[in-house]
Amino acid sequence: MERVVLEAEDRTELGKGPVRALRRAGYTPAVLYRAGRSRPIKLKKRDLVKFINTTMGEQVMITLKFPNEEKLALLKDYQVDPVKNELLHTDFYEVSLKEKVRVTVEVVLVGEPVGVKREGGILQHGLTEIEIECLPEAIPPHIEVDVSELRAGESIHVGDLKLPEGIRVLEDPKEVLATVTEPTAEAEETAEEVEEAEPEVIKKGKKEEAEEEEASKESKEE
Repeated sequence: MERVVLEAEDRTELGKGPVRALRRAGYTPAVLYRAGRSRPIKLKKRDLVKFINTTMGEQVMITLKFPNEEKLALLKDYQVDPVKNELLHTDFYEVSLKEKVRVTVEVVLVGEPVGVKREGGILQHGLTEIEIECLPEAIPPHIEVDVSELRAGESIHVGDLKLPEGIRVLEDPKEVLATVTEPTAEAEETAEEVEEAEPEVIKKGKKEEAEEEEASKESKEE
């Protein structure tokens, strides 16, 4: 699993005033959680923003580097100002390499389904993320689901996933990850109408060309 190093410091002053001062100084307030305990910390805003934008929701192991120690953690949550679109707060969860954790990972669909390419169906994404349990270093950044062989009317469920040993999926096996809906009768009729109309357009074009040639001949004769 990929690992990123972020420098962190403890926060000794709490409350709205100190938090505002932190943000003005270029820091983001955060909390490191571990087994019911919480540790107020702060990180440089630019480092956090870069990390979040780079990982784009993928699970990445983080080494929080304090002045006198290091802690392994996962990003638990973060808050963004909806108006200013600025990072306000971040939560981390401390982990041990020897203890299993429960995390949510993104589901990424890969490939173009046969049911879309050849049968006119529409690909629909079911669950966009799933919860799994495994050791921290076994956490995948995301889970890829190959949909290239999916035909119209077929689906891929959670129970169809083939994940590496040691990763346990905590979702209902019947939950749908991807499905290709069959084309509606209206869509098929529209496609047929287009196919029938095409020769007519071609014929019309040839007729117009013939008329133009005839008119050109008459013009030359005059």
